[in-house]
Amino acid sequence: MSNDTNGQKPQKAKGPKAPGGKTQARRQARSLAMQALYSWHMAGQSLNEIEAQFRVDNDFSAVDGAYFHEILHGVPRQKSEIDGAFESLLDRPLDEIDPVELSILRLSTYELKNRVDIPYRVVINEGIELAKVFGATDGHKFVNGVLDKLAPSLRAAEVSAYKR
Repeated sequence: MSNDTNGQKPQKAKGPKAPGGKTQARRQARSLAMQALYSWHMAGQSLNEIEAQFRVDNDFSAVDGAYFHEILHGVPRQKSEIDGAFESLLDRPLDEIDPVELSILRLSTYELKNRVDIPYRVVINEGIELAKVFGATDGHKFVNGVLDKLAPSLRAAEVSAYKR
């Protein structure tokens, strides 16, 4: 009986990986989801139409498409709860918040509430990075301030453990 592998286990063929891996695919999903949430906020278009448009207009080969879908549909479904979570932390009325920053706050709050698999510091950092790219000049400082105040109420144990 012949053994073609000389006693070694055969190696599994590895499929193509997204450039940058899972972290980068999630980051891309967040970026597109934030833009889609902004479109939803501004135009009031249906979520399915927005999602279809984004999937046609953007290359999703390096995007976590399932995560994009989850955020895009999850945030509007929980909009009242999400807005209520951070509204008391704002220095102005909700309707005076820049729409880009509002979209970022909603996305980040959704993640803090629903995605405990993502460390709170990662959620805050990703929100800040989105604000640096898409927000007003000092929008990232505003987003950082709100999310820093919000995290202890939504992730008390995690925040407490980190500070010890």
